[in-house]
Amino acid sequence: MTDFGLRVRMAVVGSLLAALYFAVGIVGLAVLGTGAWPIVALLLLTFPVLQYKFGTWMATRKAEEMPNEGGYAEIHRMTESLARDMGIPKPRLMVMSMGVPNAYATGRKGDGVVVVSEELIRLLRRDELEGVIAHELAHIKNRDVLMMTVGSSIGMMVGWAVYFVYVFVGEDNPGGFLVGWALSIVAQMLVTVLVMAISRYREYVADDDARRHIGGGDPLARALEKISSGSEGRDSAVDDATAALCIFNSERGLLASAFATHPPTEKRIERLRS
Repeated sequence: MTDFGLRVRMAVVGSLLAALYFAVGIVGLAVLGTGAWPIVALLLLTFPVLQYKFGTWMATRKAEEMPNEGGYAEIHRMTESLARDMGIPKPRLMVMSMGVPNAYATGRKGDGVVVVSEELIRLLRRDELEGVIAHELAHIKNRDVLMMTVGSSIGMMVGWAVYFVYVFVGEDNPGGFLVGWALSIVAQMLVTVLVMAISRYREYVADDDARRHIGGGDPLARALEKISSGSEGRDSAVDDATAALCIFNSERGLLASAFATHPPTEKRIERLRS
């Protein structure tokens, strides 16, 4: 069963995103006219689906299918066992050279994908890797990856809506499009902050789900320690959007604390061992 706190957060954020989505539709009708409602409705219905498909493709385009033989066969077996315990279909397994030890999940129940880096497989012991796989399966089970993808899609649409409102309704001046662009960026950032309220909490929930399904928190805690130390001084090959899905994200930068997709690794390790 999905964590109650995560369900509440997803319900609240989902309702707010739905309201923003409805507002985008109103802006579309105001700009294009009420006669264009079929076009507006089609865009509202298809854009999130296309964004989901495109996001999944972007996240997995550099990865390869994990063969079910040799050293990889054990990963397939543990994934199948964990997926069965969690009550979800076994997701596709893919492998990728990320430059750092890491892993991430994308998709939804019945259409999930777990991508594991070659660096992670070489670094971790079996029980530690099992903890990481369990963590990623928990994201698919809890549907929070889907919420992150939909939230990003709505954020883009809200940004466009703000831009068009300012450009078409605001004062006519040569720099109007620059101001509109700046306002659209701010609007997208505000929606991102809204989605981040789920992103950080979902990592704690996935950690806790993994702890319960592998029989203890220490293997995943050890895995996080190794991943953190193994990533120091190394450049990751994944883009920022995919990094937000990873089990570990260093998130360096001036706005890292406000827009962090992950809670501090030290706190996650402490909770796993408490």
